[in-house]
Amino acid sequence: MIRIGVLSALLCLFALNGPAFGGSYPIVDTGQNGCFDNQSQAKCPQQGDSFNGQDSQYKGNVARYRDNGDGTVSDLVTGLMWVKARGYKLSWRTAVNGAQVCRVGGHDDWRAPTIKELYSLMDFNGWVQGKTQDSVAFIDTRYFDFSWGNTRAGARIIDCQDWSATLYKGTTMGGSRTAFGVNFADGRIKGYPTMDRGTRHDKYIRYVRGNSDYGRNDFVDNGNETISDKATGLVWQKIDDGKTRNWEQALSYCEDLTFAGRNDWRLPNIKELQSIVDYSRSPTATGSAAIDPIFGVTEVESYFWSSTTHLDGPKPSHAAYVAFGRAMGYFAPPRSSATKELMDVHGAGAQRSDPKAGDPSRYSQGHGPQGDDIRINNYVLCVSGGDVEYYEPSNDRIPEWKGGAGGDPNQPKGKGQSRRGGVPQEAFDACNSKSSGSRCSVQTPRGTVSGICVDTDEGIVCVPRKGGGRRSRQ
Repeated sequence: MIRIGVLSALLCLFALNGPAFGGSYPIVDTGQNGCFDNQSQAKCPQQGDSFNGQDSQYKGNVARYRDNGDGTVSDLVTGLMWVKARGYKLSWRTAVNGAQVCRVGGHDDWRAPTIKELYSLMDFNGWVQGKTQDSVAFIDTRYFDFSWGNTRAGARIIDCQDWSATLYKGTTMGGSRTAFGVNFADGRIKGYPTMDRGTRHDKYIRYVRGNSDYGRNDFVDNGNETISDKATGLVWQKIDDGKTRNWEQALSYCEDLTFAGRNDWRLPNIKELQSIVDYSRSPTATGSAAIDPIFGVTEVESYFWSSTTHLDGPKPSHAAYVAFGRAMGYFAPPRSSATKELMDVHGAGAQRSDPKAGDPSRYSQGHGPQGDDIRINNYVLCVSGGDVEYYEPSNDRIPEWKGGAGGDPNQPKGKGQSRRGGVPQEAFDACNSKSSGSRCSVQTPRGTVSGICVDTDEGIVCVPRKGGGRRSRQ
């Protein structure tokens, strides 16, 4: 067994004093700087146009870091200081307890980060692909050390999650004690079992110090169906309007909203939305959604849209959401003879993503290794304030999808290829600007293959007709 003191030496390599910080809970901007429609990157819309009001059209506290030159990084927005080193994978208990003996830079006040502290580092210009050389992490690797999952050891490239100190007030995966973590490889928050029938699950840990108030809300009921958070400077609708919408409709609803004497409402970006999660609550523990009871929600088991596009798959067809209810999935626990059933797989307070449009009934068994529940039509809470300004983004090109033989990084190794690695880009291009059911054709080394456009969870793709379709030699 490795002693805690040795782990401390391995994890905590360098240090430097960080600046004092007088703020409370400034939310770091997501960094997203491209505009999107339901399927692809697009020219940024004008006010009144479809898809106006998305993440990249509003800018808040742009991330600013300082590498202190000795293995620590200061966040100049949040006032937090971080250990720069990636460290080693550890069990949750060992990782959290290791902070007690960490002496980076002579400091003795390092701690395991809460989920809100850890999520402050998320950068939504990331895009995980089939191969590490084609992928961009969801953390600024100019400042923070990062390692992809070890595929040579049988892992997926996304098997490189970071623990937080935040335990879930409930259980996942059929009864497992669970802690929340951030995956800087694929841009998500999920609850992960700390132990699974005697098998421990090791993940990385990155210690933090400073601004102990970070992540603590200071809500005030304004008496006009709005809630102010004095810690973040944001003003929220107190309760959703009881309707679920697809992503485009959610954007329009907030952009067009005049309410409580304000007309500057917007759909929150994913980091703003996550800021109001109350991780001390859950449907199973408190009989409520994971949100402060000063708010109201129509449905306890609910997902809420953000304005942030999640680059997940060959096309940016997903948007990020927060599960204020349990993050459900169709799942059978490992080493279990049980058949798949709908259960809490990632915890209330998880951040995942759904297709921006489509028919949720097509996903009868969910999507991904844990069968994530796909709803598409989600609830909305609009936000305003926070010194966020509407602006014309530069619309920088996002990294292009390269896919390749690496396949789908979300699929268990050896379980086959998904559309990410198995369907050529030409199949997507053949249905560009076409609707589902339209005729299409794809040029292949064997000739032209005719088919029809089919709406899949990764986009509209040209699928050969039954029997392979009709081919014409070129």
